[in-house]
Amino acid sequence: MRKDIIKSLIAIKQSEIPFDVIDRDTKLPLARKKIITVPGVRRCGKSTMMEIAINELVAGGVPSKNILWLGFDDERLKSMDASQLDEVVVAYMEMYPDVAFKDVHIFLDEIQLIKDWEYFVLRLYKSYCKNIYVCGSNATMLSKELSSALRGYPLEYETFPLSFNEYCRFIGVRTDSYLEQDIARLRNAFLEYNGVSSFPEIVLTHTRSEQIKLLHGYFDTMILKDMVEHYRISNIGMVRYFVKRIMSNLTKPTSINAIYKDIKSQGLKVTKDDLYLWADYACDIFLFIRIPKYERSLSKEQKSLDKYYCIDNGLRSAVIMPQSNDNGKNLENSVFMHLYRNRMPSDKISYYQGNSECDFVIQREESVVELIQVTWDMSDAETKEREIRGIIEASSATGCDNMKIITIDYEDVIYIEDKKIDVIPAWKWMSAL
Repeated sequence: MRKDIIKSLIAIKQSEIPFDVIDRDTKLPLARKKIITVPGVRRCGKSTMMEIAINELVAGGVPSKNILWLGFDDERLKSMDASQLDEVVVAYMEMYPDVAFKDVHIFLDEIQLIKDWEYFVLRLYKSYCKNIYVCGSNATMLSKELSSALRGYPLEYETFPLSFNEYCRFIGVRTDSYLEQDIARLRNAFLEYNGVSSFPEIVLTHTRSEQIKLLHGYFDTMILKDMVEHYRISNIGMVRYFVKRIMSNLTKPTSINAIYKDIKSQGLKVTKDDLYLWADYACDIFLFIRIPKYERSLSKEQKSLDKYYCIDNGLRSAVIMPQSNDNGKNLENSVFMHLYRNRMPSDKISYYQGNSECDFVIQREESVVELIQVTWDMSDAETKEREIRGIIEASSATGCDNMKIITIDYEDVIYIEDKKIDVIPAWKWMSAL
């Protein structure tokens, strides 16, 4: 009987409290009386974020029996539909008839697997309990994709693979010390971080062959379940090829039309509309994040080519052939992910391209507040001149004089044309040391 299965799953999770987890930089809010949604790419630690919140609740005096956690990725719940979700409430009430349901803290993991789950959660919120957390791995968990039933109710806490600070916490490297030996460890840690995966499970797995197997498994699940199955795509092989083509073009403006022409020249069958949809889907499942070209005109921006950044350097390295210039691409991708996870709600990230290029333009509402250029090494005079030229041109075009060049280990302050450019090593910038 499914109700007995639900009771068992609730009890098992309660028996594990407090959870043995490593803290993350972002904390989920407690007692906000809101539906808290925790979207993010698979395996990035969304469930752990909820477990950390439970640890804090219990440490603050909430009894373990007041925690209702249910994971809908259990195969025994696969046949459930939205009309049967009331069994979760009934099962809990039968377990703890003396607990007022308004005092329960509800954690629903991967609930997006149940069609029309939003209506159940909204009814739960309006009629029974204000302490509700839901997490999931695809676009239905994003506020922009939620059905109109939940409009205005959720607070969204998008979750990512580990930041550099979190990565250091996981491997036991200090980010708050000025001792020479600790700074050396921090530098080395960033070199590793830039070239490997920052998915929590991968960081805690010490065998390289096992890491690769896990990453291939992540990628297969994203393609087969999150894209092919969820969006009902039949051409699996072409989806894989297309996604890898975008991965290989990391940090560069990507023309979907050019990829279409190349595929067509090989005699393979796919429509251009399919490719544009697949690019949207790949972003919807958090595999890529795309940014537009900076334009003052919205119509010009929409006609420009987007850049696609990958959710994880190690995932990309595991599924495509490593290239000689990957260090620089990985660094730009790491910088982008740091900017993206730390952005303000009103921030917009784009890239500048005129006669020269600047990697990132940060807009806050209507104003450009920061320009960031990324380069692996500035010791070469030609490279240094190119990077400075690009960011100075972007400064003139946007009116922003807050400029940084992020490098792997070079530090300087450059004054040119009455403007100041801070050159900062990535390990120092990301650790805020």
